[in-house]
Amino acid sequence: MPAFSKEEMLAQTLFVSAPGKVILHGEHAVVHGKAALAVAVNLRTFLKMAPRNDGKVSVELPNVGARLCWETSELQPLVVAFSADQTESQPPSPEQIEKLKEFAGFTNRAAATQSLATLAFLYLYLSIASKCGFMPSVDILVWSELPTGAGLGSSAAYSVCLAGALLSGCRVISYPLEEGQSVGRWPEEELAVINSWAFRGEQVIHGNPSGVDNAVGTRGGALRYQAGKICSLKSVPTLRILLTNTLVPRSTKVLVAGVKDKLMKFPAIMEPVLTSIDAISQECERVLEAMAARPSLEHYPVLEVPLDSNPADRPQTNMATNLKWIRRGAASRSAEGEREAWEWVDMILLGDYGSP
Repeated sequence: MPAFSKEEMLAQTLFVSAPGKVILHGEHAVVHGKAALAVAVNLRTFLKMAPRNDGKVSVELPNVGARLCWETSELQPLVVAFSADQTESQPPSPEQIEKLKEFAGFTNRAAATQSLATLAFLYLYLSIASKCGFMPSVDILVWSELPTGAGLGSSAAYSVCLAGALLSGCRVISYPLEEGQSVGRWPEEELAVINSWAFRGEQVIHGNPSGVDNAVGTRGGALRYQAGKICSLKSVPTLRILLTNTLVPRSTKVLVAGVKDKLMKFPAIMEPVLTSIDAISQECERVLEAMAARPSLEHYPVLEVPLDSNPADRPQTNMATNLKWIRRGAASRSAEGEREAWEWVDMILLGDYGSP
């Protein structure tokens, strides 16, 4: 990489955007190594990063009502927790997260959207600054068309924008938008770097994300994601997807932890559920490819995945039997516990998961 002065690195205002996502099939099962099919949606998060000359770093997040500002001298002591040798392949350490929480004044129970967005920014800023060898003085504005907590990958789009802007601003990667252009795209090898750093931001926010959200946010289009492996779907038909915002935000971190807990407690029940979800994802990938090659109305019933059909007739949908068992189990709980159990089952059936 050619050598740049600090002035050359931060001489221009950068604009970055990333799309949200919808997981068509494989929600939650993807966290446990199963396949998921996901597509980008035409709702985006936008970021503007402008250089400052006053030694300050400011971040404005109007969607969550956050305004943050620090002197770079305040942030400098934190860099010791972020080695210059740290790469995008290394996950955030508990020590790093604790230092950031202490610096920001957050308690262990602080999980509000503002707090998580702040921690993700500090982690990415300090990690990338340590690679650059200096603390960039910048003004960052991030705004979004994506609602938070609606399962549309808003946090991933945020992390992708931060990673892309900070890496480009510090000249770790190029900035693809030439003067006079309205759209630019990084080369594949640089998209991979952005995706890896964005995944670290997602880990700060969610703890144990699958990586599918940031993969879609980085690359766009449609893809198959399984155990960290990304495969772009080249032949996908145009699909009209109805998205309904329930205005009930959900935390991906909490939901992922809940599914993991159920998997640990009831492995004989939950593992067949995840296997069925995986089979549905693979079958629907085959159908989507067939639809692109030869459009036909006969493909749509398969995509609907009739979960209420007889499991003996359709082995790949035996998820229905297990979900009914979970519903019955809820009857023995308190009213609140029953409501939560039904919500959890309905979220699997409807794909209604949050992503702050």
